[in-house]
Amino acid sequence: MPKYKHLFFDLDHTLWDFERNSAESLTDIYHGFELINHGVMSLGDFVRAFLEINTKLWDDFDHGRIAHSYIREHRFRLVFEALNVKNVAFGSALGEEYLKLLPQKSHLLDGAVELLEYCASKDYQLHIVTNGFDSIQASKMQSSGIHHYFQQVVTNEKAGAKKPDAQIFAYALQAANAQPHESLMIGDNWQADILGALRFGMDAAFYNPKKLVFDQQATYDVQHLDELKSVL
Repeated sequence: MPKYKHLFFDLDHTLWDFERNSAESLTDIYHGFELINHGVMSLGDFVRAFLEINTKLWDDFDHGRIAHSYIREHRFRLVFEALNVKNVAFGSALGEEYLKLLPQKSHLLDGAVELLEYCASKDYQLHIVTNGFDSIQASKMQSSGIHHYFQQVVTNEKAGAKKPDAQIFAYALQAANAQPHESLMIGDNWQADILGALRFGMDAAFYNPKKLVFDQQATYDVQHLDELKSVL
């Protein structure tokens, strides 16, 4: 008898390859907006600065220090500041173009489809719990062809709360008609996914390709998605 009935997945950095998809979108923007003519001399520096700043902004969001809207409105301004590029007048246009391009990208992390196929074949009920934007996350799942695997897609907008808050896990379990003891959270973010789930009374599988170490332990710690098959 399987230990779990319901599997709750994070999306970005867990199934959907955010870094690769983001880098492709930023490359399109760099060339489309001819940023080299506006003082952004290196595509590589542009992509690295964006990923670093975006990661910091989402960490601030996860810890409740900023709102979603702040990320949308300010991340490209912060990128240009980091690159010492001044007077870029179309920062907001870049933001809109990025949000248009990004969800159209389809790259998944290695092993993601195989894991979802495996879980579906074992009759698990699969769900998404994400702090991302409703429409954008839906588009990502459509573009990458994984939307049909999931019964419930829970975002902070729907739940009125974000991971690691208990409220979003309560909302997700209620939507899925699931109980904590029969549910497993699978994600890459230690604070949002793992601690959030453990504090709520759910088991948690830490997708941890960088082999990060924390004081507390997840229920499972894997470096590749394939490893989850051995516990499911």
